[in-house]
Amino acid sequence: MHVYEVIKRPVITEKSYEAADFANQYTFEVDLRANKHEIRDAVETAFNVTVLGVRVMIMPAKTGRRGRRKVVRKSSWKKAVVTLAEGDSIQFFEGV
Repeated sequence: MHVYEVIKRPVITEKSYEAADFANQYTFEVDLRANKHEIRDAVETAFNVTVLGVRVMIMPAKTGRRGRRKVVRKSSWKKAVVTLAEGDSIQFFEGV
């Protein structure tokens, strides 16, 4: 799998900003087929940082309603929390 196919997008929430500020951890949505080694290589290559650890979890599918009768289903996705070495950072999480 190519490096840019592994990382889909950053997960930008209040919790992810707090983790980036205090624990130097960044959260990404990744491909369901990617494993920890591929995620580590992709982040190190794409952002030129040193990765210390990767935690991976699969977020379950959710159902919701649009109006009274229409039921919508969001598919499941994989989330990765990447811990970087001291002094490293990823710029698009900074100053937003």
